[in-house]
Amino acid sequence: QVQPVESGGGLVQAGGSLRLSCAASGRTSGRTFSSYALGWFRQAPGKEREFVAISRSGGTIYYADSVKGRFTISRDNADNTVYLQMNSLKPEDTAVYYCAASVKASIRASDMNYWGKGTLVTVSS
Repeated sequence: QVQPVESGGGLVQAGGSLRLSCAASGRTSGRTFSSYALGWFRQAPGKEREFVAISRSGGTIYYADSVKGRFTISRDNADNTVYLQMNSLKPEDTAVYYCAASVKASIRASDMNYWGKGTLVTVSS
């Protein structure tokens, strides 16, 4: 089992920055951390969970259109950690942010195999 644990959420004013971290522990048989796609999703109150960014095992990175140019995903396979640097935050970025790991090259939430419990990001106007 891979257990992602998020940290770094909090309250920030619009235009500010936050950096989320996700440390993953454990592994499945025959697989290392670097072989997983690692992504960030978010869920705002009353809305469905949505894709934010993902870093695939081969290095390909994808972003949701709503965060392109503002958010940056990166990973440190040596430390089993993935990061989400969030700049120019907007009130509509307010959500619980979840880290997820997948053995598939997919950005769909339904294809993620492991989920963290989430960290709350609140952006005030």
